[in-house]
Amino acid sequence: MEHNKLVFETFAQGKLLLSGEYFVLDGALALALPVRFGQSLRVETWKEPASLSWTSKNEEGVAWYLAEFALPDLEVLTDTDRKISDNLRGILKACQQQNPHFLDGKTGLKVLTQNNFPRNWGLGTSSTLIAAVARWAEANPYTVLFETMGGSGYDLACAYAEGPLLYRLEGQTPEVKPVVFDPPYAEHLYFVYLDKKQDSRAGILRYRNLGSGTAAKVAEVSDLTRQMLAAEDLERFEHVVIAHEQCIGAALELPTAKSLYFSDYWGAVKSLGAWGGDFVLVTSARGEAETRGYFLEKGFGVVLGWKELRLCE
Repeated sequence: MEHNKLVFETFAQGKLLLSGEYFVLDGALALALPVRFGQSLRVETWKEPASLSWTSKNEEGVAWYLAEFALPDLEVLTDTDRKISDNLRGILKACQQQNPHFLDGKTGLKVLTQNNFPRNWGLGTSSTLIAAVARWAEANPYTVLFETMGGSGYDLACAYAEGPLLYRLEGQTPEVKPVVFDPPYAEHLYFVYLDKKQDSRAGILRYRNLGSGTAAKVAEVSDLTRQMLAAEDLERFEHVVIAHEQCIGAALELPTAKSLYFSDYWGAVKSLGAWGGDFVLVTSARGEAETRGYFLEKGFGVVLGWKELRLCE
């Protein structure tokens, strides 16, 4: 019995944007954190010639998407979700444009992707896919992103980074600088999952329609990023977080996460990425049990400490 041959295997890390949300699109300096959660991609040869079989599984190993594409034109033969197929086909096509030998149909292929985190956590299901597929195709992931999903690309920078980074767009050119960000008050930082999924594209559209990305605001947000990175104690870090929330809230004309959900909370609360959903960063000078208890009582059961989320040493 002939076994499938391994062709390619990789793992792309998820991400969190600690500062610079929305304004990173217009060149603001942003602080990003790669996380230990991500998505694996495994490619094997397949018995069906000129065909690409695709299976995506969740963190529990349950398939949530199945499809088969004809090669090399990537016509959808069968699938369980046409919208996802269209997005995936766009990503694969963008890779083919850069590498004509990618998925040329000479060999049938079987692909398995799997997240090791719940997809609704918003840690980068799409970005980890683009990063992993582009690495497989030997293509520029930023080009693929800009031609398909859109966005700033900071999440792609996180996919294979070794630690926190500063990210900035100079036009369409990403500038990535690795930084040390393991503050002495890290044990007082937590990530709370709101379970209120937001549409990143809708958030970006709102930002654009409000015309928020002025040069002065971009400079202000960049300065707050530098202050966040330089904060030497929890009190100073909280001061920067509050200023950042006020800045973005005013620009988007939206209430802050703290005012919406945690108005009686003793620490600082900061939205991460698309405002109003997914994770928020919270600070707490009080004990871990008391801190977790507060959010659990409010109905927010997923509270991750800094060391639980960041990349392992």
